[in-house]
Amino acid sequence: MKAVNEKDIEITKELFEFIEKSPTAFHAVEQMKNRLDKEGYQQLLEGKKWELQSKEKYYVIRNSSAIIAFRIPETKPQGFQIMASHSDSPTFRIKENPEMKVEQAYVKLNVEKYGGMLCAPWFDRPLSVAGRVIIKEGNRLVSKLVSIDRDLLMIPNLAIHMNRDANNNYQYNVQKDMLPLFSMSGEEGEFAQMIADEAGVEKEQIIGNDLYLYNRQNGSIWGANQEFLSIGRLDDLQCAFASLKGFLQAETKNSIPVHCVYDNEEVGSETKQGAASTFLYDTLYRINESLEGNDSDYHRLLASSFMVSADNAHAVHPNYADKACPTNRPLLNEGVVIKISANQKYTTDGMAFAVFKQICEKANVPTQVFHNRSDILGGSTLGNISGNQVAVNSVDIGLPQLAMHSPYETAGIKDTGYLVEAAKTFFETSCVETEYGVYELQ
Repeated sequence: MKAVNEKDIEITKELFEFIEKSPTAFHAVEQMKNRLDKEGYQQLLEGKKWELQSKEKYYVIRNSSAIIAFRIPETKPQGFQIMASHSDSPTFRIKENPEMKVEQAYVKLNVEKYGGMLCAPWFDRPLSVAGRVIIKEGNRLVSKLVSIDRDLLMIPNLAIHMNRDANNNYQYNVQKDMLPLFSMSGEEGEFAQMIADEAGVEKEQIIGNDLYLYNRQNGSIWGANQEFLSIGRLDDLQCAFASLKGFLQAETKNSIPVHCVYDNEEVGSETKQGAASTFLYDTLYRINESLEGNDSDYHRLLASSFMVSADNAHAVHPNYADKACPTNRPLLNEGVVIKISANQKYTTDGMAFAVFKQICEKANVPTQVFHNRSDILGGSTLGNISGNQVAVNSVDIGLPQLAMHSPYETAGIKDTGYLVEAAKTFFETSCVETEYGVYELQ
């Protein structure tokens, strides 16, 4: 591995700041919105008419948790260069009427799982609550973000003396084992009042909410040579961060660069703001429409478009090396991972592999390959789901990491920078279909 340098440290600290300010998907999108605003991007509303201009910069948000940003080139575009990631991570959602009294002494909160998580690491670490509340203001319903920025909750383990099977494949019951401790007995409605105080409104004004637990532990750079980083929500905020950074650094050339961040990947993407929704299709179609293109023009643009589905990948685990494919074994700090699956859980085919590998070579970024072991079923991600709405050439990639779906995940300190450089070069490239079976990178 090349020596860690100050640039690696600097970009990791930027990543930590982004993630620590993004305890939920809503906050992650707000962080991206703020950055785009500073860069002069104009927000579009889906319920309003779009009047796009060449050389201008725009973004649109759906459900406060998914965002698409793009730029219009000076000349007639050849296609769309899309990098898609997602804003959500496995966690616990707080149920309505969450307070549960125990022994007239404790108050715990009722929660349910969101996504496929590793349960054990959630115990015995400081947690808090963040999300959004819906506030009634006259005849308006206003969404407002909240985040209680202090150690508030914990899920205490049961002592080994009372659970002798704790280290023997114990099956966690979320309704019994995973409920966070909130307080010693207080007044009924104390949690709701705390959320109202954080939002700066009366409790009666809050008529809806989407609230989640989040891990309070800050990011850490560690290892004998500072080669590792750990923080929560690396999957997939590391890719979302790198995509946005590369997008903003890229020069607009012949195609329309599109930074797309979906929500709800961890629960199947089948929501109005997920990869299975029409969010990307609606946005691309309206871009073409606003540029006075017809249906034929839209499909012509798609034929010369390319999507990078960016969702983190599994590195070879030092304690479970046998779980990896025998011949394709991604490592931390060794570059961007191209993911391949015969059953098309990943969209990568031979042409898409070749296109993205050429882009990375141009960016001087190393690449690795991930296949699942042939006897281990892997998960799916954004590309194949999104392709049901927007059928374009697509490659699935990610950054190598350990402990995926833990509340505290680990990655290599060099890999974020690699993806930033790859994203920048990707957004500056056009992938044009010139004849049957031939694509030209311009």
